[in-house]
Amino acid sequence: MDEQRRIRVAVVFGGRSSEHAISCISAGSILAALDRTRYDVLPIGITPEGRWVIERDDPERLRIAEGRLPAVDAAGSAVALHGDPTRGGVEVRDAQDAAAMFHDVDVVFPVLHGPWGEDGTIQGLLELAGIPYVGSGVFASAAAMDKGHMKAVLAAAGLAVGPYELITARQWTEGPAVVLERVARLAMPVFVKPARAGSSVGITRVSDPADLPAAIEAARAHDPRVIVEQGFLGVREIECGVLDGPEGPVASVPAEIVVRPGHDFYDFEAKYLEDAVDLVVPAALPAEVEAAVRRQSVAAFEALTCEGLARVDFFVLPDGSAVVNEVNTMPGFTSISMFPRMWQASGLSYPELVDRLVADALRRGTGLR
Repeated sequence: MDEQRRIRVAVVFGGRSSEHAISCISAGSILAALDRTRYDVLPIGITPEGRWVIERDDPERLRIAEGRLPAVDAAGSAVALHGDPTRGGVEVRDAQDAAAMFHDVDVVFPVLHGPWGEDGTIQGLLELAGIPYVGSGVFASAAAMDKGHMKAVLAAAGLAVGPYELITARQWTEGPAVVLERVARLAMPVFVKPARAGSSVGITRVSDPADLPAAIEAARAHDPRVIVEQGFLGVREIECGVLDGPEGPVASVPAEIVVRPGHDFYDFEAKYLEDAVDLVVPAALPAEVEAAVRRQSVAAFEALTCEGLARVDFFVLPDGSAVVNEVNTMPGFTSISMFPRMWQASGLSYPELVDRLVADALRRGTGLR
């Protein structure tokens, strides 16, 4: 790469998952943070139908406005990312003149949440194209996206995970009674979730077994694979950020989510549409508990072979022990998101965080590593 020119960063956002709007909001914050004296920025949106388009470089358009969630503007010029590393770059497909090629995309920031983006799919395409990208590779992205596989990997690495039951599409359609009998082994309340979704989309808290079939169907509206997790009462919800680098991953100070009365749990509305939670950064934890959370965050990151960044979510029990709930390989980057706030409290500003992630992607490159 010519060191005299600015680094060209393609910020890819939106996507086909139910977290399309959250991806757009995250992208708006990243676009606002990228220093235009250092970077040439190419915003690429993916519509809910899967069409790739050149988006406007307008962070303000990607904010929540009067309760309206943003979405990718499908009117932009259609583009395609080649999987051919000898062509390298983004091709504009419907320009008025001959198709234009951007051969000099140096790095992609795929700020995509959920399936068809955070799950190893775009990571595989970028590996084929030979274009460095922010975040974990194919395996870690796919394994962390599927809560069942994620918990199996973490448990095999000796990390504590809560009791759960994974329900496949075939199991539910062919033997719902058997599935409900398995789930009955979990203590109520339970949380019924799509196995491969985030941002608390499609989650139901269930206290009465009679409500399980409806909750499973609600989760299946987002993913045919469903996970049922035993709830924990009287616990603290703690999160911790992890950043990778040449000398290995490091953990941020942890933070705590405190849900105010009126919400059963940290659901989508509480996160993004209502002022319903207190985000305590840093969390007021005993020194030994904080150290354990930070140590286990790095251990979870390495167990899944994550790269770049991750947010690890925990339940801290009354006895001070920590149970890993989830690992998010592309955590939210909105202005209220915990990941950047934890790193801000750890001494790394939002623009510095974005710079570090871009630099790490360029350092790591693509291919077997």
